[in-house]
Amino acid sequence: MGYIEDTISDVEKIVYKVKFHWIYTFIAFLYLIFLGLFIIGIFIFLKMMINKWTTERALTNTRYIQKIGWIARNTEEIGISKIEEVDLQQSILGRILGYGSISISGTGSGHILLKDIDAPLAFQKNLNDLRFKE
Repeated sequence: MGYIEDTISDVEKIVYKVKFHWIYTFIAFLYLIFLGLFIIGIFIFLKMMINKWTTERALTNTRYIQKIGWIARNTEEIGISKIEEVDLQQSILGRILGYGSISISGTGSGHILLKDIDAPLAFQKNLNDLRFKE
């Protein structure tokens, strides 16, 4: 079980799990292949993959939860009722391959950016369904 499953209440249900798109892993491998000889590529690859392996992001029926980190842990949560704005950024290639970035802004909280996620329209639809359910 992950951090999110361990911390949500019994009445809270996970509606949508946000995953990295395969292009994120592909880019990490490109760094490894093309810059690996200069050692910097190995570090960039490891940084990107550790970020991918230690990031958990989920939308529950009451809030959005994001956990990043392995040894040091950073979490961000925002209640569905506190979300004011959900913006989608997708390039042409992102539209063709099905990836993009979502920006969430809320009242009293900062700004949460979800970069290179898989199926951003599905996430946005699930989030808007919860926001406008009332």
